[in-house]
Amino acid sequence: MQSVVRSIYPPQCVACETATEAEHGLCGPCWAQTAFISGLVCDTCGAPQLGEDHGDRIQCDDCMTIARPWERGRAALEYRGIGRRLVLGLKHGDRLDLTWPVAGWMAARSQPIMREDTVIVPVPLHWSRLIKRRYNQAAALAVDLGRHLGRPVIVDALTRTKATKPLDGIGRTARFAALAGTITAHPKRGLLLAGKSVLIVDDVMTSGATLAAATEAARAAGAANVSIVTLARVVKDT
Repeated sequence: MQSVVRSIYPPQCVACETATEAEHGLCGPCWAQTAFISGLVCDTCGAPQLGEDHGDRIQCDDCMTIARPWERGRAALEYRGIGRRLVLGLKHGDRLDLTWPVAGWMAARSQPIMREDTVIVPVPLHWSRLIKRRYNQAAALAVDLGRHLGRPVIVDALTRTKATKPLDGIGRTARFAALAGTITAHPKRGLLLAGKSVLIVDDVMTSGATLAAATEAARAAGAANVSIVTLARVVKDT
């Protein structure tokens, strides 16, 4: 039966829909154009850094100047080219078929910052935006990340209490001001974070304001420590 399905619906590249040999993968040209993050990275946000990885924990310029409430962070892709296309397809294009393959990339990057008691928690959407979009892409990523890593996922541990306007085009200070206090722990489900190591999941990190708000909510719920992982990281031109 599987061979019949394959003959009718052959595997396609998740980025451009060109035929591929394997399911849930990228074709050769798209793979070459995808800026996977590897090697030396900022240990706090996962941004790629110049130099060789000798096992030292280093920080990028942003993370040395901005107080990050979380401990460690990773990202799978740079937010450009194919990486940007995948994030936008997931966020605005109903491309939930992307969550399984990209969560696999996120799982590979997350391994160094996982702890034995880590629980996975997505950044929440406000109910008004959830109705409009019909799904929370961060929650979808978190569920498949949990499947890849074999870790528990608490999709409703955090809640967005205030709706915010789109943050595209505004500066770092304005982003942090707009998001301050907009995320809290769920009055019941948030109790499950007490004493746990928490890995917060989102689709993309720009300034880190959303992840900071989520981290502060998890800490207020009693999380022992918090790390973050995103599918993509906005990276400054070098």
